[in-house]
Amino acid sequence: MISGLVMVGVGMACVWAGGLTFHILIALVSGLMVWELVRMIDSDRIRTPKVLGVAAAGAVLIAAELPPAYAMPLLLAPSMLGFGQMTRGGPTYAAFAAMILLAGYGMMGVRDDFGLIWMLWLVLVVVATDVAGYFAGRMIGGPKFWPRVSPKKTWSGTVAGWIAAGGLGAIFAGLTGADMSLVPLSIAISMASQLGDIAESAIKRRAGVKDSSTLIPGHGGLFDRFDGMLGAALFILIVGPLVGFPSGIS
Repeated sequence: MISGLVMVGVGMACVWAGGLTFHILIALVSGLMVWELVRMIDSDRIRTPKVLGVAAAGAVLIAAELPPAYAMPLLLAPSMLGFGQMTRGGPTYAAFAAMILLAGYGMMGVRDDFGLIWMLWLVLVVVATDVAGYFAGRMIGGPKFWPRVSPKKTWSGTVAGWIAAGGLGAIFAGLTGADMSLVPLSIAISMASQLGDIAESAIKRRAGVKDSSTLIPGHGGLFDRFDGMLGAALFILIVGPLVGFPSGIS
């Protein structure tokens, strides 16, 4: 509980502050997630996780200050740097490292370009998906979503996450003046966050570990806590320009 409260407090303070404070937080989280990723898929590496983690954090922090066209190759550079350094799992590392950095860049973009309200929307959609999924899965149960990879996840919890996200989207549409297309977009964000969660579970199952690391007492690693946000932020980075997010806001 103490670890959770500290995480929420630090996270919300940085989201509220925005700007460089938020960028530093995202860079730190991205770098540590890459460090955890390398340690999970290639445990023989000693120096490589630290080197790639620092490279990832630096790339995200610098990319935030560059125009998007110049930021893209920088964000992909740690994937290229690490690909040949891995004794195993190189393709997995390259793909997930790229997703981590692009997701971090996407979160900074939401906060910088659209403001605090829409950053809160993104965070709350992911949180609502997790909370609704947990309680519905416990109370309703039923068929498993993908038992071989994530034995605790159920279809009832998965659908409950979509419903909660859609309801949250309707609330934000009413409060902000965005049109009701925010409802299906929120559901899609919920799905993307669930895919991020499942993808991380698959990596852990393949690596034979329960948690991505022991960085957070009682919670495991940052990858364990931010896997859903990873999928959601990456999705909004890709899809946001296509749907004109946030739609209806002049």
